[in-house]
Amino acid sequence: MSLQFLRNADGTVTGRNENNGFTVTHADEEEVRRQLYEDAGWEYTPPPPPVPPGHHRFLLVHEEEDEDCGFGDERYAGLRAGPPEGCVPVDRGCFALECQRPGRTLLDAVAGTVAEVRREHGVVMSGVGVAGRPEEWPGTDVCADEDGREGDAAGRVAHLVLTAAHRSRRLGYGRRELVRLLDATGIE
Repeated sequence: MSLQFLRNADGTVTGRNENNGFTVTHADEEEVRRQLYEDAGWEYTPPPPPVPPGHHRFLLVHEEEDEDCGFGDERYAGLRAGPPEGCVPVDRGCFALECQRPGRTLLDAVAGTVAEVRREHGVVMSGVGVAGRPEEWPGTDVCADEDGREGDAAGRVAHLVLTAAHRSRRLGYGRRELVRLLDATGIE
């Protein structure tokens, strides 16, 4: 089943169920989503309320490609008992933390949380739960802020950086090599 969403020039959103041709247009994107899910027979869950200013909502996961590290793994006992403030441990087929934390930006909030988990519990979170090929270009994200730095696009950047750090470590690269590579890009 395929559901399509299109933002129209007049500010409305049109949704279409490609299987049966059901189409709805409304000013409220969530109402379009709700009606399409209902038509498709899927359960609709409304989005969570917005986070307070200066806070960000994100998911951190710890996955090891060649290890069984399910939610109940003993190495996560401390994190399950005492997660960082604003984070809740969840089972996503691996150990994960659903977080709502303060930060100047989403990347700042993710970096601070990753550092705290590593420092306090010795676990390096390896991603932000983004599946598939990330569409990381700012401006393509309907949830982004005006300059495109937040929302899903920023979450995908955090995922790519954490994944790069995790995989680099497994290949024997250290912080110096990664920082040198970042510095070589000229990123300020």
